[in-house]
Amino acid sequence: MEKITLGAMPYMSVMPTLLVGANVKGKPNYMTAAWATVACMAPPMVCVAINKTRYTALGIEENKTFSLNVPSTRDVTAADYCGIVSGSKEDKSAVYTSFYGRLATAPLAKECPVNIECRLFKSVDCGSHLLYIGEVVEIHADASCVADGKLDTVKTDPIIYAQSAYWKVGEPAGRAFSIGKEYRKV
Repeated sequence: MEKITLGAMPYMSVMPTLLVGANVKGKPNYMTAAWATVACMAPPMVCVAINKTRYTALGIEENKTFSLNVPSTRDVTAADYCGIVSGSKEDKSAVYTSFYGRLATAPLAKECPVNIECRLFKSVDCGSHLLYIGEVVEIHADASCVADGKLDTVKTDPIIYAQSAYWKVGEPAGRAFSIGKEYRKV
């Protein structure tokens, strides 16, 4: 297979579309982000990269808490809106119905099937973005998206972000930590 060079860029083929929730100046605010992932298993931690100029960063710094909310594809319009409109210019607190869990300052979006409640563990200045690492305090999930005590990805119907477009989850390609047992060296 022939390869060509594309230059240095922070490329990942697909990323989750999330709503980062934070109280800013006492009001819930949500911004859309895709640069997020698991950071640690024990203790459970996740991380999200946020441009230093984003209004939501003020709330994370102010309260030392935030949430990562997983919107479903039926909510793609509202989720995108939260990424193209700044909370410093428009009040986005009514876009989603906010509720609070164990942390009183991390707003959770009721319309999202999964909400991850986080206490700020550390922020790392990476240049244009701050990487916020959050210790997961609790996961809130719609009962309809849980099967056998685990989140069902198909029922959650998360928005996937890739190459400036939103996508739906497709068909499974194989069972992780299992299909590799079928590999045979040539």
